[in-house]
Amino acid sequence: MNQEQWNFLDRYFGDQIVHSDAALKAALEASIKAGLPSINVAENQGKFLHLLAKIRGARRILEIGTLGGYSSIWLARALPAGGALVTLEADADYAAVARANIEWAGLSDAVSVILGMAADSLQQMIADGVEPFDLVFIDADKPSYPDYLRLCLKLSRTGTVIVADNVIRHGKLADPANTDPDVQGMRQFFDLLAKHAEVESTAIQTVGAKGWDGFSISLVSR
Repeated sequence: MNQEQWNFLDRYFGDQIVHSDAALKAALEASIKAGLPSINVAENQGKFLHLLAKIRGARRILEIGTLGGYSSIWLARALPAGGALVTLEADADYAAVARANIEWAGLSDAVSVILGMAADSLQQMIADGVEPFDLVFIDADKPSYPDYLRLCLKLSRTGTVIVADNVIRHGKLADPANTDPDVQGMRQFFDLLAKHAEVESTAIQTVGAKGWDGFSISLVSR
């Protein structure tokens, strides 16, 4: 198997069962036009997040790392009437693109894009005593994953699902001597998951349009 075959299969799944639409395609096109990095989730991964939110019955979703709003649209479309998605973005240009894409998709009433450093925004939400979230999706700067996990747990309740993206780092995670800050951040993240008695977790390796990668999924059981 090689990258060409992985790309082909992702396109096959997209055409056969994912069925992207004009708003999702426009979000990707607008992101490219604005010069945003092409690090959004793949089409089939977006649908996976959408289905996971539906399976969970999530009414409140927290996303860390908005980029151009592509995954935000997938997640927000899984919300029931009256549901809400809060998505955090540190880059003002990215946030502007995301807001426009989310508005184009007709989801502005359900989605709040909060500009600022995610850790600061999370701490403010904790201080404000916001209602806990049912689903959390972490897809931002990797060295901060341990901090995001600690803070997100304070915004969770029994049954909250926490998904973290890009956790495999092309296999570099397996090398404890690797000094890459992204890899070290992920190893600390998994150390925290392993030690937390009230969180059940696993991780899945994936291949596809995004190469060799994977995600973790955790269930808060306290």
